[in-house]
Amino acid sequence: MVDSSMTETAKVSPRAGPSYAGWIGKLVASPLYAATIGLIANSHKTRLVLLLAIPLVWIVTLHIGPIYQMARISIMDNYPPAPGGPVYTLDNYRLFFQEPLYFMPFLRSIIFAVCVTATTLIVVYPVAYYVAKVVKPENRTRALLLLLTPFWAGELIRTFSVIMFLANRGAVNVFLREIGLIDRPIILLYNYFSLSFGVIYLISLFMLLPLYSAIEKIPSSLVDAAADLGAGPWQRFRRVILPLSKDGIISGCSLVYLTSIGVFAAPLLLGGPNSTIFPEIIASLFHGSSDKWPEGAAFSILMLAVSLSTVGLFMRVVGGRTVKLM
Repeated sequence: MVDSSMTETAKVSPRAGPSYAGWIGKLVASPLYAATIGLIANSHKTRLVLLLAIPLVWIVTLHIGPIYQMARISIMDNYPPAPGGPVYTLDNYRLFFQEPLYFMPFLRSIIFAVCVTATTLIVVYPVAYYVAKVVKPENRTRALLLLLTPFWAGELIRTFSVIMFLANRGAVNVFLREIGLIDRPIILLYNYFSLSFGVIYLISLFMLLPLYSAIEKIPSSLVDAAADLGAGPWQRFRRVILPLSKDGIISGCSLVYLTSIGVFAAPLLLGGPNSTIFPEIIASLFHGSSDKWPEGAAFSILMLAVSLSTVGLFMRVVGGRTVKLM
């Protein structure tokens, strides 16, 4: 004989919502709840719209909106516009190609970002591999935490720590003098060396995490199988580890390149008069005594377009159609 309670349970629709006890149940059963929150909770389309609304508003107001305003200012002859209304022109973009004073720092910034990205990859890859494959699994979290600890400090604090490290009386020169390699300090600050060293130190985290995530996912059995088949260490790295970590390399290089090409605080503190890069030129147009906001906006749009195009071309050439951002 079938229990009556089981029969009643079988009659319940599988789409029936959960039942609540106490004051929550009374609230859910109230007409006010059914006319307000209940309409949202019981409608799949409404829930989907609300779920998408927050990220869409975030993207439009904090990303697309400022870029649109920057692009709009870049084609004005003056900002704020004259009382008669704005006059739109492309002279601000032509100025970039007509004046070597602006074009050369832009080219220098691209070369600098490419060199920093390549150097960061070479320096950070062995560290990421060591943490992902050599360190025992139970100690990897501690190793990552140890590597991430310096990044808890602010960018300015870490930049000044680089200055103290490379100064004439800093740790490097003091050490070299103590071991007798130098008699006078080596000039390590306010040049391309200090700028590159500082930027690599500041943004190496953007390379470390994607590389670690990609390398950790490589099955150790594949490396062991390559070794059993007679592949040496270099062959195992070139034909197994490197191709399987390609997604991490592309993600890390893209993040580091986009960050280094637009870095601003580090060049001001670590660079010198001969190492001026394009973000400093843009900042001078916005902060200068003369009103050159349209020129600065045009240069910013050009820099954004070239940066994204370069990264897109890099991802297309290196990653092809199968690349996945970490």
